[in-house]
Amino acid sequence: MAKPKAPRQTLNSYTVKPINKTVRAGDCVLMRPSEPGKPSYVAKIERIEADSRGANVKVHVRWYYRPEESIGGRRQFHGSKEVFLSDHHDVQSADTIEGKCTVHTFRGYSKLDAVGNDDFFCRFEYNSTTGSFNPDRVAVYCKCEMPYNPDDLMVQCEGCNDWFHPACIDMSAEEAERLEHFFCESCSPKGQKKLENSHTVSRQLDTKVETKRRRR
Repeated sequence: MAKPKAPRQTLNSYTVKPINKTVRAGDCVLMRPSEPGKPSYVAKIERIEADSRGANVKVHVRWYYRPEESIGGRRQFHGSKEVFLSDHHDVQSADTIEGKCTVHTFRGYSKLDAVGNDDFFCRFEYNSTTGSFNPDRVAVYCKCEMPYNPDDLMVQCEGCNDWFHPACIDMSAEEAERLEHFFCESCSPKGQKKLENSHTVSRQLDTKVETKRRRR
C-alpha cells in the first residue's frame, strides 16, 4: 500500500539562500530556464508551500510569456521588456528562483526615467491554448497605424495629439530630438510639418515631447 502524502504547509515567505532574497505570494520573480543560454523565465508567485519540516519548498506560479514564446511570435510593436500574463499555472522548486523582478503596468513603465534589467511591463493577458489576448484591441498611432512601443522614439502633434515615428514623417531621430513644437501635415496651416529647434522629445501621456528610448 502506498504511503499517504505528508501534509504540506503554506509559508508566508521564503528566503532563497543563493540570492539572499525573501519572496512572498504576489512577488514577481526570475526563474532558471530549462535550457542554458535562454533568458530567465518570468513568473508571479501565487503560493509558497513546504513539507511538515519546512523543507522541500515549492512555489505555485503563474507564468509570464515573452512575445517570442507566444503563438503569434514577437511583433514590431512589442517592447523589448514586454511580457504577457498567461493562464499557464505551474509548481516549481523554490531553488530555481534566480532573482526578484518588477512587472509594471504599461502606463507605469512608460513613466520610468530609466529601465533596469529587472524591469518588465505587461499590457495583455494571454491564453496559451488559443493564442488569444485580452484586450484583443489596443489604440494605434502614427501613419503606420501601429500600437505604441515604449522603446521607440515618437513625436506628438500639438494639433491632433497623435504620435508619429520620425521615420514615418521623413524625419531623422536627431531632428526629432531637437524638436520643441511639431504639427503633422494635417494640422499644419500650410499642410506641411512645422518644426522649431530646441532640445525636447516626446513621450506618451506627457504634454511635452520627451524620449521614449529606454536605458538598459
